[in-house]
Amino acid sequence: MNNPTESLHTIFDRAFSGVDRAVGAFAPRMAPREVGTVTSVSVGTAKVAGLPGVGFDELVKFPGGVYGIAFNVDADQIGVVLLGDCRHLHAGDEVERTGRVMDVPVGAGLIGRVIDPLGAPLDGRGPVASTERLPIERPAPPIMNRARVSVPLQTGLLVVDALIPIGRGQRELILGDRQTGKSAIAIDTIVNQHDQNVLCVYCAIGQRASSVAKVVAALRARGAMEYTVVVVVEGNDPPGLAYIAPYAATSIAEHFMEAGRDVLIVYDDLTHHARAYRELSLLLRRPPGREAFPGDIFYIHSRLLERATHLGADFGGGSLTALPVIETEAQDISAYVPTNLISITDGQIYLSPTLFELGTLPAVDVGKSVSRVGGQAQRPAYRAVAGDLKLAYAQFAELEAFAKFGTRLDEHTRAVIDHGQRVRAVLKQAEFEPASVAEQVLVLVALTGRLLDRVPLDKVRDAGRALRTAAAGLPAAVRQRFSSDDELGAEDRRTLLEVATRAVAPFQPPPAPGAEGRS
Repeated sequence: MNNPTESLHTIFDRAFSGVDRAVGAFAPRMAPREVGTVTSVSVGTAKVAGLPGVGFDELVKFPGGVYGIAFNVDADQIGVVLLGDCRHLHAGDEVERTGRVMDVPVGAGLIGRVIDPLGAPLDGRGPVASTERLPIERPAPPIMNRARVSVPLQTGLLVVDALIPIGRGQRELILGDRQTGKSAIAIDTIVNQHDQNVLCVYCAIGQRASSVAKVVAALRARGAMEYTVVVVVEGNDPPGLAYIAPYAATSIAEHFMEAGRDVLIVYDDLTHHARAYRELSLLLRRPPGREAFPGDIFYIHSRLLERATHLGADFGGGSLTALPVIETEAQDISAYVPTNLISITDGQIYLSPTLFELGTLPAVDVGKSVSRVGGQAQRPAYRAVAGDLKLAYAQFAELEAFAKFGTRLDEHTRAVIDHGQRVRAVLKQAEFEPASVAEQVLVLVALTGRLLDRVPLDKVRDAGRALRTAAAGLPAAVRQRFSSDDELGAEDRRTLLEVATRAVAPFQPPPAPGAEGRS
C-alpha cells in the first residue's frame, strides 16, 4: 500500500514545479499608454491636452467610465464630445485613448429591445445579447453594389400607398409643423409590417420620455416589438448622444440589410439631431453659418441617408428604407434644414396643419407631397385602379379654394368638387387601422369608378368601411394578383367592380321618380 504522505508530497512537488515554470516563462512587457489631461469642461463637451496621437472620431475614456469622441483635433488640444454625464468631471482629470472608434452592438438579440445609442438596455430586461459590434460611422454602399427600387413598402395608409408610394430602399421625408401627425404616419407604417417580413428600427432623438414610452407601449400592444428595435435618446440626455443616435441606429439596421433582410428605419426626428449638432459645434467654437448651423450640416445628414439603399442580388439583396422626420416652423418648408433634407431624399410627405385642424387625418397635403422613386415600385394593380387620382385630387383642391369666393360654378366644376370631397373623405384613416392591399384596391376601384359619387357625403366613411369589409370576399386568385407583377385582366376588373357595387349599394339613395325626365 502506498504511503499517503509520499503521495501528498508528489502532488505538491508537481504543483510547485508548474508554478516555477510559469514564473520562469513570464516576461514583463511595457505597454505604452497615451494619457491626456482635461483642461476645461462645458455642458456636453470637454477640452483635452496631451494626446498628440489621437485620431479624428477616436473614442477616448474619462474617469467614471464616461466616453467621448475626438471632434476637434488641433495642434495643442482636442475638443471632445461627451457621451455621458459630465457633472463629476473636472479640469486636471486624466483622459486615455482607446485606439478605436465608437461602435454599437448588432444582431438578432436586439430585436424587441429598447436601448440607448451606446447599446445599454433601457427596458429593464437585462443586458443585450450580442456577439458582434459595428462602427456607427460606416461608408455608404458603392453605386455598383446597389439595385433599383422595385418592391413597394406598404404603409397601410391609403393616401400614401395610392398617391405617394414608397419603395423598399427609398428615402422618403416626412415633414410638417409640430403636432400634425408626423410620428403617427411612421408608427402606423411600422405596425403595418407585421406580415410583410420587414424588420424595423425606430430611432427617437431628443423626444420626451413620456412620448417615447407611449410609442413603445403602442408597438408592444400591437405585437410590433417582435420585429422592432427601439433606439432612444431622451430630451435631457447629453447632446453627444443625440448626435450619434441616428448613426448607431443605422448600423444596427445595416447589419440586417447585409444579411439579406428588408429593413425600415425611422428617424424621429432629425430637427433635434441638427440642433444637437449645432449646440456641439458652437460649444467647440466651430464657425457658424446660416441660422447658426455649422457649414457641414448638409453633410451630416447626407452621409447618414446615403446608407439607405437596395442592395443587388450579388450582395444579399437586402434593403434599408429610411423615413426621416423633420419639423417645420409656420409651414416654412423652405427653411435651411428642411430644404437640405428635401434635396437629399427621394421625395417627401408634407403634413398640413390646415388639414389637421379640419380633421382630415392623416393630414397629407397631396399637392406638396411627392415620391420620386416609389412609383416605379408600385404594383400594377395600384396603377391600374388609381390612374390619375392624384391629379384629379390636386385639381379639386384648387377648385375648392376658388369656390370659396362665392363664384357661380358650372355643372362640370360642381361635379369635380363633389367627387373630390368624396375622395378626401375616403382617404381619411384612423390611427392604428392599416388597410391591406386588397382593401385599398377595392376602395380605389369604387373611387375611380365613381361609385361613391351618389353616396351622401356624411355616409362616405361608412361606405369606405363596407368596402374594406367586402374585400375579404374577393376570390383568392384576384387577391394574389394584387401582390404580384401581373396586370389585372378584364375579368378581374369586372369582379372588383361587382363587389364594390354591392358593397356601396346600401348607402346610395334610390333615384327620385321622374329624375331622368328633368332637365
